[in-house]
Amino acid sequence: MKRSSHVVLTSHSNQVYKDYPKINWGAKSAEERGPIIGSLTDTNMRNAIGTHSGSYTVYRALSIAAGDYSPEHKPDLENTEGTWNIKPQESWFDPEKIVSIDPWGVDVNLHFKKSLEAGMDIRPTIAITQAHLQIPEIYTAVEEGRIKPDGKIVTKAGDIKITKVAFEPVWYLPGIAKRLNLEEGELRKILFQETGGMFPELVTRPDLHVLLPPIGSVTAYIFGDPEKLSDPKTELSCRVHDECNGSDVFGSDICTCRPYLTYGIEHAAKTAQAGGVGLVVYYRKEGRALGEVTKFLVYNARKRQEGGDSAKNYFYRTECVAGVEDARFQELMPDPLHFLGVKKIHNLHSMSNMKYDSIVKSGIEVVNRISIPKELIPADAQVEIEAKKAAGYFTDGDVKDDGELQEVQGRKLEE
Repeated sequence: MKRSSHVVLTSHSNQVYKDYPKINWGAKSAEERGPIIGSLTDTNMRNAIGTHSGSYTVYRALSIAAGDYSPEHKPDLENTEGTWNIKPQESWFDPEKIVSIDPWGVDVNLHFKKSLEAGMDIRPTIAITQAHLQIPEIYTAVEEGRIKPDGKIVTKAGDIKITKVAFEPVWYLPGIAKRLNLEEGELRKILFQETGGMFPELVTRPDLHVLLPPIGSVTAYIFGDPEKLSDPKTELSCRVHDECNGSDVFGSDICTCRPYLTYGIEHAAKTAQAGGVGLVVYYRKEGRALGEVTKFLVYNARKRQEGGDSAKNYFYRTECVAGVEDARFQELMPDPLHFLGVKKIHNLHSMSNMKYDSIVKSGIEVVNRISIPKELIPADAQVEIEAKKAAGYFTDGDVKDDGELQEVQGRKLEE
């Protein structure tokens, strides 16, 4: 059936279809829970606000507009099931444990086979595959003897074998509201207003409880046997990492993001080699969820402020430019951990108290918190690390006073 070229507002009463699949969030089987349908090939079946693919929905729309992508396309999901057949975890059945991703969005070609055969256009929101990581810092660790190739986790060439899991955001609005201690109606209103009215259904369709937001996704990297993630007796080393493109990809030395990430990867690999399991979860929250443009503006402001870039004034210019020191909230961060069945983290690589508190509050035990070794901190990043320690971030080292913080200076702009 060809889609109409007319603009149709789904808030109109005649566009509210009563036969769409109902969602029973937290149900103990895929069929009982019901599929989430955000595809547009059959609007009668839609039971979610928004469409699939997260932040890539706009690119898809542009491709359709250019005539390069058929709006009627339905994916052929044969052989797309994951390389690890993850078993449903107890956390999947708790409507409060997982609220920002869809645990039944993995292997939909298996979980919803009958519905797919009946013609429903159900799209996966989680995918699992395998890969080899080629990371210069790991090659160095091998050369220096900190990591020894074993052929199972680390190859002779120094590559790391991993399982990786990609997540698209799927927000169960009643659960999100409860997690944030808000009324659901208030959450819907603010989401509608602060996105410039992007999704009218947020305020006109209270019968739709799931939102597919156009935001960045999450990727989990598993080192060792993924089945061990759910065993609290097996040692687990974990890094929960928020995106920093400049450092993570291009090696910018103004922050500790890449060193912390690669140190977490090294420790995860070594833990897996010792019979445990490692996990790195990568969240797209660039620049403390303020974005890269704001981040670069703050960099300039910090370097040009009176007295130069010092640890004492590290947070000040961010608040001046952005209106807040940090726009991240970590209440939704543990959801991928619960999807994987994590109950206990023996070694947590993070100095963020917000992350630690959210993980523990969600019911996951944390045994040890791991600081980044001093020798891995770039010279220009001393400003960041000392400012964070002074602000109360976790550290097992010394904390400087105001006078000492002023003396911790960053590099000046080369103008």
